[in-house]
Amino acid sequence: MSIAPLLNKVFMVDLIKGLKVTFKYQHPKEVYTEQYPLERPAIAERYRGLPRLNVNPETGETLCIACNLCATACPEHLIVVQSERNPATKRKEMTSFTLDISRCMFCGLCAEACSTDCLELSQDYEFALYSRDGFIIDRARMERGSEPTVYTR
Repeated sequence: MSIAPLLNKVFMVDLIKGLKVTFKYQHPKEVYTEQYPLERPAIAERYRGLPRLNVNPETGETLCIACNLCATACPEHLIVVQSERNPATKRKEMTSFTLDISRCMFCGLCAEACSTDCLELSQDYEFALYSRDGFIIDRARMERGSEPTVYTR
């Protein structure tokens, strides 16, 4: 072994080079901190968050026609759509819609399969809970969307 690699090991030159790079970025002008609960971060436009059911703004009725395409497209089989045929109009009407987001991959296949653009992935990212019971979302909660907690100082 020659003398140069031995001196590099003894004086820990590689460690000093690494620490030099680390401390170069420790200057306060280089630090970027978001005050998270008080200041919300900017979300990317194509972010796929919590699924939401859209409603018709004029009538307040859901746009879902209970075709069950979203449940068929879901690779994890997390969506359950139940419907009944209305004898007066002879159309299927959705009676219940449930989604288990505890295993959801947020892949967007359900939103792509929806023929009426009723189901979409929203920009909501805050859905941490203390129990698993809240991860099963029903129709009313999906139409409302998420209600993030607003923090104040």
